[in-house]
Amino acid sequence: MWTEFVSADGLVSVGRKNLLTDLKYSSKERPIIAQLFTGHQEAMLKASKLIAELGFDGLDINMGCPDRAVEKQGGGSAMIKNPNMAIAVLNAAREGVGNNIPISIKTRIGYNKVDLDWIKLLLEQKIPALTVHLRTRKEMSDVPAHWELMPEIISLRNMISPSTLIIGNGDVESMEDARAKVNKYGCDGIMIGRGIFGKPWFFEKKSRVRTPEERLKILVEHAKLFEKTFGGRKRLKNFAVMRKHFKAYVNGWDGAKELRAKLMKTETAREVELVVKRYIKAVLK
Repeated sequence: MWTEFVSADGLVSVGRKNLLTDLKYSSKERPIIAQLFTGHQEAMLKASKLIAELGFDGLDINMGCPDRAVEKQGGGSAMIKNPNMAIAVLNAAREGVGNNIPISIKTRIGYNKVDLDWIKLLLEQKIPALTVHLRTRKEMSDVPAHWELMPEIISLRNMISPSTLIIGNGDVESMEDARAKVNKYGCDGIMIGRGIFGKPWFFEKKSRVRTPEERLKILVEHAKLFEKTFGGRKRLKNFAVMRKHFKAYVNGWDGAKELRAKLMKTETAREVELVVKRYIKAVLK
């Protein structure tokens, strides 16, 4: 499991306390990897020491996020345009954790165009694992992932750093699809990102389609867990964060759009539960 990615700069600032919420984990999630981003080696040096102290099993550096706010800080996809800083940040992380935990990287296949020299450069750093989102930064998630490039990436790995695990990312719809991609393209594993939204049952050994009623009941449970974890007096996260999950859970059937509109106006898990109960009783029963 990977954590939500967290700003290394933030972890070494006065806002550190709030960001530590994103690094909470339970023993059930092990092995658990903390993912950080930054464009500043000094921040990574200090933040990586903290990650080791918090007992994580590994540290992953995000060098692929296309978010403009992340890029503005020099992190995420901005690293692709600044390889010298990317290597400096990696080395700072290595210095910070010492020999305590491994350091991996997640990235994309290029910035404005496919650039496998970038992948080659990262492999030359002999990292234990490299996750490759098979799109460029320019493509965002607007085109199909370029899985046809994975065999070439595997060949580069075999020549440059045979011990580096290659993890593919992009357009993986189910566990069956993940296994099929591993078998077809030769990568060592698969990372699931957006594919799990609205489908927390994704990792079942054999997937099955959930009915709208089943999905809605799981959505209610999700809302309650969110509120229990991040709500209360401390109000660590705004309940509005759940809205992106409403979109993922509630789609694909007649009337879903109208239900989503009602859910978007809710501000508590209790309100979500009431809206869903009324909908199930009036529409699905």
